[in-house]
Formats: sequence, C-alpha cells, structure tokens
Amino acid sequence: MSFVSVNIESGSETPVKLTRRALAKQRTRERVLSAARQLFSERGYEGATIRDIAQAAGMSTGAVFASFSDKSELFDEILTADYEVIYAQMKQAARDGETVADALIGLFGVAYSFHLEQLPLLQASIAVSWTRSDAAEKRARGDIKHLFGLIADALERGVQSGELKADVNAKLVAEIAWDVYVANYRRAVFDGWTVENLVAHLREQLTLILAGARA
Repeated sequence: MSFVSVNIESGSETPVKLTRRALAKQRTRERVLSAARQLFSERGYEGATIRDIAQAAGMSTGAVFASFSDKSELFDEILTADYEVIYAQMKQAARDGETVADALIGLFGVAYSFHLEQLPLLQASIAVSWTRSDAAEKRARGDIKHLFGLIADALERGVQSGELKADVNAKLVAEIAWDVYVANYRRAVFDGWTVENLVAHLREQLTLILAGARA
C-alpha cells in the first residue's frame, strides 16, 4: 500500500511505499491532528489539553505522545500543515505579481483568505507565539522558512528588474512585511475586517515599507 507525499519546496509528488505499521502510525497522527485542530479552534491553545485531544481522537494519551513530543509540537504541526495546503497558491500568486508589491499582496492575500475561514485557530496561534518555549519558537521559525523564501524571491526579482536598489536589505524588508501581515489579523478579529479590507490596508503599508528600497 502507498500514498503520495508532496514536497512543499518543489510541489513535486513522489510515491512513498508504507508498511502496515507505518500506515497505522500515519492514520493515528491524522486522527490526533484532526481532533486537536477542532479543540484548539474551540478552546484555544491553553484550553485544549492532551487528555482532551486524546479522548476526542478515541485513543490514550500515550498514543498521542507516541506521535508528538508535546502539545506545542502538535500545535505547530497543525499550523505548518495549513501553510503546506496553500503554499502552491501563494507561490503562484507571488509569481503572477508584476511588481514587488503585487507579488507580496498576492501571496499574503492567499493566506488571509485561508485563515479568515478559521479565525479562532489563527487567534490561538498568535496568542501562543508569545509564550512558547525557545525550542518551540525555533521549530516554528524553521517550519515557515519556506514562506520567507517566497518573500525573498519576490524581493530578488525586484532587484533584478531594477525596481529595487541593488543593496536593499532583503532580509529586513521580508521580516517587516511578515510582521505587518501578521499584525493585521487583529483588525479581522476585533474590527471585523474582511479579506478585501486587509489586502487594501496591507497594500498601503507595503507602499511605505518599499518606498526606501526603490531604485
């Protein structure tokens, strides 16, 4: 028996053969992730315990810990899986942008559209980002490094086309763009902003961010 594994960096599909044991382990992980996603969305990060997640998945806490070292790893995997789902769309949106701003608006717009459909889970992820352990923070940064790659690629294309200065600090611009993108979710949570509102506001912000980097 086999399944298809998707490489998030290349989007390629590679068939991988699984043993019965490996397949059973994969299914267990999927059940745990599904139950955890539901409870994190309903109760937030702190409110969803491993015991509750195990019960919702119909298994023991030991079975959960056999797949995940702790709750933060489980939570991070859910968030990473979400970005894997939309990575190809974000990559294509960035490529379709005629300018750097269009590319960044395109890729972040895809993310806004996706996450506003499950805003409580996004709220939980932002809340826990301030209290996670050093190890969890390092793991989370590693999990989203491919997204920063998309931003860096858009900036590099801007340099190559002459839109941006050759000596632009691309890493710093990417970090600022990401931080602004994340911060805007507060508008959706507390002010009821739609995807259209967020995208329009982000475009204004990026105009200011990129102003000093233009050639």
